[in-house]
Amino acid sequence: MTLTDTLLSAADGALRTLFAAPRARRPSPACGLPATDLTAAERAEAGALMRVNHVGEVCAQALYAAQALSTRDAHLRRHFEQAGREEEDHLAWTRERLNELGARPSLLNPLWYAGAFGLGLVAGRLGDGVSLGFLQETERQVESHLAGHLDRLPAADQASHAIVAQMMDDEARHASDAAKAGAVPLPGPVQALMKASAKVMTTTAHRV
Repeated sequence: MTLTDTLLSAADGALRTLFAAPRARRPSPACGLPATDLTAAERAEAGALMRVNHVGEVCAQALYAAQALSTRDAHLRRHFEQAGREEEDHLAWTRERLNELGARPSLLNPLWYAGAFGLGLVAGRLGDGVSLGFLQETERQVESHLAGHLDRLPAADQASHAIVAQMMDDEARHASDAAKAGAVPLPGPVQALMKASAKVMTTTAHRV
């Protein structure tokens, strides 16, 4: 790809993620579940948590796109692109659930996308092993974060529980796939910095 092609591809991916209606290739895990009544407080909490999860999927799109652009390994590029397509299902499911709960996406999504894209480019420039290691650690932390959300979501919100549970399974598989593809474990301080940065993002997205 030429530089112009690369820039156009990156811009197209950003615009589709941030402004187009995402389309899932797989049915939502919530499909067919009976509707449940939630109190106003339960609906608000579920909406805030699903907004955080939606932000995570916005970042996933940026991260995978940047890593696919950075690698020169055609096989690895396809790996990133396939994982990105699966994450797009998550993006669609969480956006649909936000609509059902009467909640909105984060107002800072463009900022989250830009930050994740930049991190993906940096990781990619450090080599495929480091890029995969960054991906593996990201997915591990996301899986842990989703497990926490399963505990915090209202018990009656079966739809959100089903979506988050499937997302957890997918994230665990993506982390395992990254390890098999040659991920280099990241140093402890880098992992801690990633965790602290994610905490700032999730706390902010819960409200904004």
